[in-house]
Amino acid sequence: MQSFDVKEEFRLNGQAVKLISGAVHYFRIVPAEWRRTLYNLKALGCNTVETYIPWNLHEPQEGSFYFEGLADVERFIQTAAELELLVILRPTPYICAEWEFGGLPAWLLNDSGLRVRSSSAQFMEKVTNYYKALLPRLLPYQIDQGGPVIMMQVENEYGSFGNDKAYLKALADLMRQLGVTVPLFTSDGDWQEVLESGSLIEADILATANFGSGTDESFDELAAFFERHDKKWPLMCMEFWDGWFNRYHDPIIRRDPAEIEHEVERLLKRGSLNFYMFQGGTNFGFMNGCSVRNERDLPQITSYDYDALLTEWGAPTEKYFAAQRAIGKVCPEVQQMEPKTKETCGFGEIRLARSMSLFDALDQFEKKTNTYPLTMEECGHPYGYMLYRTTVAGPKPALKCKIVEASDRVQLYRNAEYLGAKYQEELQDTLQIAFPQADNTVDLLIENMGRVNYGEKLLAHSQRKGLRSGFKVDIHFEADWEMFLIDPARFSRLVWAESEASGSPHFHEYVFEIDTPADTFLDIRPLGKGIAVLNDFHLGRYWTVGPQGYLYIPETLLKSGENRLIIFETEGQMAERLELLAAPVYIEVGEEQDNA
Repeated sequence: MQSFDVKEEFRLNGQAVKLISGAVHYFRIVPAEWRRTLYNLKALGCNTVETYIPWNLHEPQEGSFYFEGLADVERFIQTAAELELLVILRPTPYICAEWEFGGLPAWLLNDSGLRVRSSSAQFMEKVTNYYKALLPRLLPYQIDQGGPVIMMQVENEYGSFGNDKAYLKALADLMRQLGVTVPLFTSDGDWQEVLESGSLIEADILATANFGSGTDESFDELAAFFERHDKKWPLMCMEFWDGWFNRYHDPIIRRDPAEIEHEVERLLKRGSLNFYMFQGGTNFGFMNGCSVRNERDLPQITSYDYDALLTEWGAPTEKYFAAQRAIGKVCPEVQQMEPKTKETCGFGEIRLARSMSLFDALDQFEKKTNTYPLTMEECGHPYGYMLYRTTVAGPKPALKCKIVEASDRVQLYRNAEYLGAKYQEELQDTLQIAFPQADNTVDLLIENMGRVNYGEKLLAHSQRKGLRSGFKVDIHFEADWEMFLIDPARFSRLVWAESEASGSPHFHEYVFEIDTPADTFLDIRPLGKGIAVLNDFHLGRYWTVGPQGYLYIPETLLKSGENRLIIFETEGQMAERLELLAAPVYIEVGEEQDNA
């Protein structure tokens, strides 16, 4: 029987082993590419792959579980095993990972009394139900059952959020009760306060640290923490940040390969490491997260390239070869190989086939009615877009109006005329609006641009998206609302009615043929803001404020023959032609701004 133990060093089947690992998020890479990515990880010189497991992907509605396609974590583990890679799993309720709501499912927000990441009975009940569905799928892959899984994480960077040790212990106990037998671990920042708050060292659970530079100082801190608790454990950087994530309006963040090579050498001389990320991949659909600066929400872009060792589309970078050199220098006994590469292709122009205004298509989407507006979560539609509609009696001269508590971005229309867009931080401003007709239609198209994935705002009221309070005319709230759920899954079933070009949100369909599919990049620079759905697969969001000027299209999403791309464009932009490029393009932006 195989074994993995945490002693003064990591031991695999009784023999000392240094873990050289890379983070690969199966949910950010199409399954057809998993094997090539994992092969390239092994070619680098790694013996282990690490992945988070996002709760909101696997339980999209409470009690409804999903483990297919991008969510087929078992197939991912099996693929790693076939390539003789060890596996570290992080099946924690919260993952951060710059992922929507840090992996927490949005339906938790329907319970106003529930406190996430806490030992409260309400939260632990939800976690228990999830683990009872998830863990039985993972347990057979534990190393003592003949599988590749050597460790599992209890919580993620909890020391940067709280110090509810009862919560951490309840999670660990639950995992053990449900059959987890491999070693458990926690991961936190590299200073004493967060290590103390986020670890379960008193329960003999390994503590690891996350950092991207200053290796000796960081490992010194972790070693001092162990010494203070009389532990002799191996040092491991569970997240060595070899790049960084990116936000709208901000320049792409890059890191010097020579610096990476130096830090990897230092890391491996003293301990084990996990590259975060090895390949970042893509935030398909509405799954991008959101960070916060100066109390302002800053949504992250669709690409999760991360300036990682492999690009978003899986190509080895200069940093890949720098890290490979460092591994070979410190660990000359490891097997290293040439990475596999793959061609991308530019298919040229694709032409607009037809367009339709959102207002002409509304009756084709699910509608809910209520005296007062319901949040997206209450409507069972927690991601993307909803259109809120009410009728204001008139005629009336210009009156003070106000949108009260809405998240995140609101586009306001009166009788289908665009009156402007507001972000949640700007909603304290009053608007002067006249209502010239007897019955005036007021539409609020609201976009959830991504819930925060880190920090105190995980607990904020603003994580409930949509129109939370209402729309005021003069000093009263308007009643009687219709709410239309703009679901990308319905785009391919739309019955098209030709619409005149206008500034209203539109659906644009592009039909094109391809002989031989290949990875390609959709140039979104002629557009404004919105989403793209290709052959029923939601590629993600685009926004021409930059820095990302493309959407990545993996080969497997294209068909030999006819393909259909549907753009939902919210800014009224219309492009008669778009282009499929052989390489990504970027939009130049200025220095970091606080007005994203």
